Amino acid sequence: MSGVTEHVDVAVPVRTAYDQWTQFEEFPQFMEGVQEIRQLSDTMTHWTVEIAGVKREFDAEITEQLPDERVAWRSTGGTEHSGVVTFHRLDENTSRVSLQLEFDPHGVIEKAGDKLGVVDRRAKGDLQRFKAFIERRGQETGAWRGQVDRPQP
Repeated sequence: MSGVTEHVDVAVPVRTAYDQWTQFEEFPQFMEGVQEIRQLSDTMTHWTVEIAGVKREFDAEITEQLPDERVAWRSTGGTEHSGVVTFHRLDENTSRVSLQLEFDPHGVIEKAGDKLGVVDRRAKGDLQRFKAFIERRGQETGAWRGQVDRPQP
């Protein structure tokens, strides 16, 4: 498994940043290579992505969601990956959004891309585009304030 850790400070309150992040179907507006995300249920999403000319589809399950704190997920098919996004209050109108992602690159192209830092740069770019997206709007496009409890071992 390979991993990426990135963060970005955004000039919006934690609640605004978190609420926007719960709007998964909006991700194609700021995530490179993400063509479509469909919210299938409170805890399941279906992704269509194209990276380096390779189109893939997979489902991802929200494994933990705590309002204004964190959203964690794992893939349930396709490329194996998991991650968590956490939200931190820096002051009343500034938040830090932190991303931790683990993935299992397959094939020569994905493994080479991993070694060359492509995923790291993409994650950093996606967070910068999220920052521009939410700061330009100044408010979220929607919100889901439900909670998904962490699975018990």
